[in-house]
Amino acid sequence: MPKVKVIHGPNLNMLGKREVSIYGPGTLDQINGAMKGLAGRLGIEISVIQTNSESEIIDEIQRDDYDLLIINPAAYTHTSIAIRDAISAVNKPAIEVHLSNIHGREEFRRRSYIAEVALGQISGFGPGSYMLALRAAAKILLEEPPHKLDA
Repeated sequence: MPKVKVIHGPNLNMLGKREVSIYGPGTLDQINGAMKGLAGRLGIEISVIQTNSESEIIDEIQRDDYDLLIINPAAYTHTSIAIRDAISAVNKPAIEVHLSNIHGREEFRRRSYIAEVALGQISGFGPGSYMLALRAAAKILLEEPPHKLDA
C-alpha cells in the first residue's frame, strides 16, 4: 500500500483557537481524522506529524518511510530554504498545502520557497485543501500514467 507522509508546520496545533476568521473553527485533530478516513477509502496509508520545529520537519522529510509528501510548512513556506532543499534532496513527490489562500493575503505570504520543488500547491480551501491533496496523492501513486485526466 502506498505511503503518504503529512507534515503540519508551526502553529497548526492551534487550529480552532487562533485566527478563526482566517483558518476556520476546525481543529488539527479533526483534519487528521478526516484525512485518515479518506486515506483508508482511497487505499493509501498515511502518517501524520505536527511540529513547530524547522529541524524536525527536515528530519521527517529525510526519512525514507513514505512514497509522497503532503506538507503545510505554514510560516516556513515563506522563509525556509532549508525545508525547500530537503524536499529537493529526497527526490520524492511533494504537494504543498495551505488552509488559506496565501496569494490573497499579505505580500510576504505570497512567496513560497516550497512551490518550486513541489508537484503542485493547493491553497484556500480550508481543511478541504488537505482532502484535495490526498486525492491528488492517490491519483499520482495508484494510477498509470500519474497525470492522466479522467471524466
